[in-house]
Amino acid sequence: MQPELYDKVHVETRGGKYEGTLMPSQTDRIVLKLKNGYNIGLKKGSAIITLIEKKEEIKPIHEKGCQEKERDPELPTISILSTGGTIASKIDYRTGAVTSQFSADDIIKTIPELEEIANFNCRMIYSILSENMRPSYWVELARAVYEEIKNGAEGIIITHGTDTMMYTAAALSFMIQTPVPIVLVGSQRSADRPSSDNAMNAICAAVVATSDIAEVCVVMHGSSSDDFCSIHRGTKVRKMHTSRRDAFQSINSRPIGRVDYPSRNIRINSSFVKRGEKKLVLNDKLESKCALIKYAAGASDESLLFHSGSGYKGIVIEGTGLGHVSTEWIPLIKTVVDAGIPVVMTSQCISGRVCDRVYDTGRDILKAGAIESEDMMSEVALVKLMWVLGQAKGIENIKEMMQTNIAGEMTRSTHTS
Repeated sequence: MQPELYDKVHVETRGGKYEGTLMPSQTDRIVLKLKNGYNIGLKKGSAIITLIEKKEEIKPIHEKGCQEKERDPELPTISILSTGGTIASKIDYRTGAVTSQFSADDIIKTIPELEEIANFNCRMIYSILSENMRPSYWVELARAVYEEIKNGAEGIIITHGTDTMMYTAAALSFMIQTPVPIVLVGSQRSADRPSSDNAMNAICAAVVATSDIAEVCVVMHGSSSDDFCSIHRGTKVRKMHTSRRDAFQSINSRPIGRVDYPSRNIRINSSFVKRGEKKLVLNDKLESKCALIKYAAGASDESLLFHSGSGYKGIVIEGTGLGHVSTEWIPLIKTVVDAGIPVVMTSQCISGRVCDRVYDTGRDILKAGAIESEDMMSEVALVKLMWVLGQAKGIENIKEMMQTNIAGEMTRSTHTS
């Protein structure tokens, strides 16, 4: 049988022997995708191509539910809500790109160790790469989480793309008061890569979902090795590298703890809300019409003017070190605040705390009515402002809520080590 595109083939040339997936080529070379994920180009010449296996037919994504199986009455029941992302992705050999192709059910099938930890209910909420996440999706996801917990789930795992995971984690932290763990997990590398972190991350997430840590948290690789995952508070975590497996770090605080692998033991670093300590509450109103503006040296205040005149209900400004902008911006900040649009000041610095009382510029910014964000990251301040505007009325009420620690987003003292 003549090999076709995307079939698994054996190629023998004068230079050696190779196995891989036959890929499209716009040249006179044979292109193979090898097992390690890399492509190789081979001269056709006298190459002998032998079919090993016909291409796999891509199966449709399951819409919901795990396959029925006998449940272990000794294990807790966890709900996995799938939203897509790299943890639910593999190479689409039609394009050579990573694409979201399978569901929570498929994740369980490919990581059988999960069934040693809990019984699972599966539910697909979305199948998207996380750059396509939006505030309305956070609301839908929060409602799904609330429903699963209300129906008896003893923990929640949310599979999510890593690029905007911190936004979703923050949103859920504000929208849901939870009596059980809510764990977001993803992977930096797709499931079919030898260096994939999906299995270890998912197993560690399941361990946390069955623990006493009743908070929204993110569980991801804690080092470049396969030795432990960190447990990050949902309002204190940030993706700090584009591709490293230990890209996620806690900012201005220590991680809640870590899960040692493969022992699956949890080590606690800091205090946390315990299972059953709080009742289940859903506050899912958001005002999505909020903007995050980054101030840069010499930046015109036209961007602030644009957003204030374009129907935005709240503005977060990422200022310089202590939370400053040019003095030219200050009168316009006052105008915007006087118009009923809250302005929150954050810092371009990853670590540290906004303090607008050190220099004259900062004091003038406060007099103009801006709200200090303490040690919140800009992204968290944006999500919190969306949530606060869904709950509060009037500038003073909004200011009070923005400066109140709701979900561990602000700390009394900034962690510097």
